[in-house]
Amino acid sequence: MTSNSTATDETRTETNWRIDDDADPIEIRDPVAEALGVLEPDEPFVITYTDAVKEAGHSCPTASGAFRIAQLGLDALYPDGDPVRSEIEVQAAGPRDDATYGVMSRIISYVTGATGDDGFGGLAGGYGGRRDLLRFDAFDPDTPDPTFRFRRTDTDETVEVTYHVGDVPDGGPAIGNLQGILDGTASDQQREAFADAWHRRVQVVLDDDSLFTVETV
Repeated sequence: MTSNSTATDETRTETNWRIDDDADPIEIRDPVAEALGVLEPDEPFVITYTDAVKEAGHSCPTASGAFRIAQLGLDALYPDGDPVRSEIEVQAAGPRDDATYGVMSRIISYVTGATGDDGFGGLAGGYGGRRDLLRFDAFDPDTPDPTFRFRRTDTDETVEVTYHVGDVPDGGPAIGNLQGILDGTASDQQREAFADAWHRRVQVVLDDDSLFTVETV
């Protein structure tokens, strides 16, 4: 039996990134991964911002904001150890079909494991289950800015994280080159200028804690 496709020395083993966004990773334990021998007991998954970019398919202030919302929320909820999937409920202030909450919730779900009614139900007896731990329109926020709550199901402790998107820099005139990129009329210089301005905005979100408010509920 023959195949029309063959492996070559050029087969990729990693993503050829054009971006180099700098952000501390998120460490989170997964009891099911430990039980099934994917991880050693008490060893966490390490989730980077580029992992979140793979989930989203792009890097932008919304994606980086979602990563930081998850990171800051989990840091506040677990000050003395790693967060644990299946013990984290995520509550979104907005609806699932909202353009901002929808994208952000996908990344936050990817990090925390919290899902709706289509999620993993757990091993025998529900061990490590993450189903029904992601809720939308769960509370009324005090601001129109994207706001999420994270609740520990083992202690009922809850923190609220708000992302002040209006304070993110606009990126300057080079951001206007996007339309030319989309319709194919942008020059190489315009493409480079846009990419530099765009990813500088992303890095600001990853670096600047003042863009977020974290409160105990």
